[in-house]
Amino acid sequence: MHSVLLTLVTYLPLLGALVIFLMRGSFEEVARTSRWIALWTSIITFGLSIVMWSEFHPRHDGYQFEIQNSWISGFGVSYHVGVDGISLFFIILSTLLTLIGIMAAWQMITDRIRDYMVAILVLETTLVGLFSALDMVVFYCFYEATLLPSSMLIGIWGGPKRIFASLQFFLFTFAGSLFMMIGILWIWVNTGTTDIPVLMHASFSPAVQGWLLLGFILAFGVKLPLFPLHAWLPAAYVEGPASTTLLVSGVMSKAGAYGLLRFCVLMLPEASHRYAMLIMGLGICAIIYGAIIAYKQTDIKRIIAYSSFSHMGLIAIGFFSLTPEGIDGALLQVLTHGVTIAALFLCVAAVTYRIGTRDIEAFGGIASKMPKLALLGMIFIMANVGLPGTGSFVGELLVMIGVLHISFWVAFLGGSSMILGAVYMLVMYRNVIFGKIVNPVINSIRDLNAREMTILVPLAVIILWMGIYPNSFLSVFNPVVTAFTNSDHIAELMNHGHIVADNINNMHSISVR
Repeated sequence: MHSVLLTLVTYLPLLGALVIFLMRGSFEEVARTSRWIALWTSIITFGLSIVMWSEFHPRHDGYQFEIQNSWISGFGVSYHVGVDGISLFFIILSTLLTLIGIMAAWQMITDRIRDYMVAILVLETTLVGLFSALDMVVFYCFYEATLLPSSMLIGIWGGPKRIFASLQFFLFTFAGSLFMMIGILWIWVNTGTTDIPVLMHASFSPAVQGWLLLGFILAFGVKLPLFPLHAWLPAAYVEGPASTTLLVSGVMSKAGAYGLLRFCVLMLPEASHRYAMLIMGLGICAIIYGAIIAYKQTDIKRIIAYSSFSHMGLIAIGFFSLTPEGIDGALLQVLTHGVTIAALFLCVAAVTYRIGTRDIEAFGGIASKMPKLALLGMIFIMANVGLPGTGSFVGELLVMIGVLHISFWVAFLGGSSMILGAVYMLVMYRNVIFGKIVNPVINSIRDLNAREMTILVPLAVIILWMGIYPNSFLSVFNPVVTAFTNSDHIAELMNHGHIVADNINNMHSISVR
């Protein structure tokens, strides 16, 4: 039964996409039926993923809902999928935001509606597939398969520069994936297997781990994105429609975070420890650089885009701290950021759709005409800056606690994301929501309708739930993280790191005296 459940969650969206693709009739009939089939397919898929959560046993060793069938058995490759405490919430995030994306596209997408619904459902299958893959070849196939529907969603239904944005997104991600493919091929040639649970216990030399880490960092750092591999992000986020951008920012970037954790930190711990300070340095660069660029923007959607990039740096810092608090915090930050950034893009879409521009100078006085949006927007803004009571606060706090075990200055600079984020997000909120009405169009706009409230209110509830009762999430992935960080090898690496750090501090104290 459990294996059937994972299969349904993975391939039911693909079946729905096939049914929609084969439909015939007038444009109006096909459009209306496509919307409803996509909606009900995503609702059922999300419901099944919640059933997976209810059936999941966090204290159970190993993977659950596991399936392993012969595929390319002569070459050590099998169709091997399953779920652990880490991948479970990535799957739920994918099914949730796909449902939200379809609801958001209900009136937002008016052209080639059938094709749009097919693409978004295919993307859901590829995302669930990559998060549940337990074979590196299977993972690579699903990972690459995400490129086609996501590029189409940007390139066909995006803004004026959608073709450039789509090509840039595709080429950056595809180029990064080539390094992952080289790493997978080397592993297969030298170990004879691509099975992830087996490779988690494989022993690679320090030099090999270093080269593999470099390849995987280039592959997943582009998708995250990690500084300086983020050049594709502004165009892709800004040109894509909100119903697409929330998936690209809320889930697609999380595939990069998942890859960094699964293939770098968990599989190559020695190399991850050796180069941790370098990766955390890049994370700090992303936090500060992204915040500065966000503050300078006049396009409201670009502010949110660079804010997302800035927060990804904190996730990288948490993962490469190799501490249970840091990794737990980064995972919680991944989840709450996925929900928060999706909600922010939807709020931006709601107000810019009514006013007809994204220029922040054209806003002001929105609160007097859209009080519901002002209230929900405040919740999402506060979540984005890490206000206590939201999931972001708990995630950022845990990351800072974990990183403090490694370096005070990394924790200090990483924690600047809270201060810098508060500056540019609150300035944006003030300019958009309060002040005088300078644009006469604002006098005639209406507040959020029932459909928009149905989308945004649950997202606000989830964000508050994560902040008020974070243990409902932490208790699921913490056993996996704790088992990794408490292993003898990781303990030895961390102890050695602390000894080196203590020696450096002692030498510095002597030189000062």
